[in-house]
Amino acid sequence: MTEYNLYCDESCHLENDDSNVMVLGALILPKDKKKEISDNIVDIKKRHGVKARTEVKWTKLSNAKLDLYRELVDYFFYDDDLRFRVLVADKTRLRHESFHQSHNDWYYKMYFTMLNRLFDPVNQYNVYIDIKDTHSAQRAKKLEEVCANSHYDFNHECIQKVQPIRSDEVQMMQIVDIINGAVCRANRTTIPLPQGAKREIIERIRSKTNLCLTQSTSLGARKFNIFVWEGERS
Repeated sequence: MTEYNLYCDESCHLENDDSNVMVLGALILPKDKKKEISDNIVDIKKRHGVKARTEVKWTKLSNAKLDLYRELVDYFFYDDDLRFRVLVADKTRLRHESFHQSHNDWYYKMYFTMLNRLFDPVNQYNVYIDIKDTHSAQRAKKLEEVCANSHYDFNHECIQKVQPIRSDEVQMMQIVDIINGAVCRANRTTIPLPQGAKREIIERIRSKTNLCLTQSTSLGARKFNIFVWEGERS
């Protein structure tokens, strides 16, 4: 049995922002590797003159810090203990009224869809999600219950917790933010791909994965798994 930590974050989750897609991503790693991986990320940041407490995010990516982002992306692909699953959801096909749901209801349905394939009953899982709003704790508890019940894990022996955290306080969340941002930008069909540093990071991930980042991978894809959700049918 292995105990895993899953670090999850979203990109462009609002219903009426300027993005046609929402992305949810999870970085998966053995719990006993948490400190080693966190320390490695801090060391990479130090090599590029960035303090440990400084949050590295997709939105802050610029040509001046491109080498830092390159090394963080390369580190993810180099470390065999790290895996990633990402869900890309087409927001242009949302019909919340038809399904008697709010946008928040749908958001957590997508979280369940993204997470559910990652759980194996022979292992244990701690899921950490970025704090979204003042209701995050309550919704995280509901998500934990739904995930556990779907696997008949009524005593939470497999899915031990779903807990909101502050992304700026956890080094692993910064890799999630970078990969989410790149995948989201690659799937935004309403605007052209960016030039410069952001374009280079997108192309670097494409090169490392041999994926276009806009199509689902096979369910068995382990290192880098993509699911493209195209809409619900009533």
